[in-house]
Amino acid sequence: MMADHTGQLNKWRLLLGKYAKEHISFEGADLHYMDMEELLDYLYEREYGEDSGVRKEGGSGDSNLTVSDWLNKIRELFPKETVEILERHALENYGMSELLTDKEVLEKLEPNRELLKTILQLKSLMKGEVLETARRIVKKVADELMKKLEQDMKKSLLGRLDRSKASHVPSIRNLDIKKTISANLKNYDMESKQLVLKRIYFNSRVKKYHTWRIILAVDESGSMLDSVIHSAVMAGIFARLPMLDTRLVIFDTNVVDLSGYIEDPVETLMSVQLGGGTDIAGALAYCEGLIDNPSRTMVVLISDLYEGGGYQRLYSVGKGIIEAGAKLIALTSLDMEANPNYDRNAAAHLASLGAHVAAMTPEGLADWVGRIIG
Repeated sequence: MMADHTGQLNKWRLLLGKYAKEHISFEGADLHYMDMEELLDYLYEREYGEDSGVRKEGGSGDSNLTVSDWLNKIRELFPKETVEILERHALENYGMSELLTDKEVLEKLEPNRELLKTILQLKSLMKGEVLETARRIVKKVADELMKKLEQDMKKSLLGRLDRSKASHVPSIRNLDIKKTISANLKNYDMESKQLVLKRIYFNSRVKKYHTWRIILAVDESGSMLDSVIHSAVMAGIFARLPMLDTRLVIFDTNVVDLSGYIEDPVETLMSVQLGGGTDIAGALAYCEGLIDNPSRTMVVLISDLYEGGGYQRLYSVGKGIIEAGAKLIALTSLDMEANPNYDRNAAAHLASLGAHVAAMTPEGLADWVGRIIG
């Protein structure tokens, strides 16, 4: 019981911080708590600005922690979940951009979606080896995200019967009778007057399609960062499918066509310049110029629909795309949770014109595209 009491007391002391040491001291011989306090203080003393009036004090010994030392030690003393929280606070709350401008430091950060987002926001600070390290992290996270999404998205798009492609999965309803008979005619037994089937052929479960053009127009304003990441990954997946001719444009007040990079999400993501204004109408007008065959074109607008260039022009261009015969879909959210944050009035107006407006996950978009081309 005494050990439990000591442990609880030490945790309270750690929570309250070094300014409580005159009233509560660490109990027992476990020096880890003092080391943990030093690491937490290295980060959270930034909460007290130079003009806060709080007196900063030195510890009982010399402390010459560097960012790299701090990263190494928090991994030794704290669980992984806590380490990720500390790293996120360091980047987001206290602006420790040295975490992303020091190659050694960057290599020690946990490669995850939050780090990817931070790299995209701060990549302008990176040069040389640091930038190359950042690109490797972006590739690792993007590859993991693509692996996670690709199977479900392809299942939605390719889950129909394709009589032009053989399947290795035997099923009587997929039996390709014509091909089976033709291939086995040489095995016909003249005496018994029976066809000996030495090999049976089946159809795969994919429908044969004519090519559709899908144009992804992605708002790159700061609030759309999750959507930008998922759009780059989705474009890479779509680009691998033979029934889709995929184009990708990103926009703020200007439009950048990244169609030449869609097979490489890293190049796409590292080309993004977050922030700035929003001219949705201008982006849709550019997309309208990419339409060759309206009846086989889908324009997918990925935006929060907060227009900076005038709503009437947005509605006019959107109406023109729809009346030409192309499909227009406005995705108001593309993060994994599909949390909606968008201009509902603009969404309602676009829907009244005939656009399909929804908050979808990437899998939801793939299912929608699959229904259209099916």
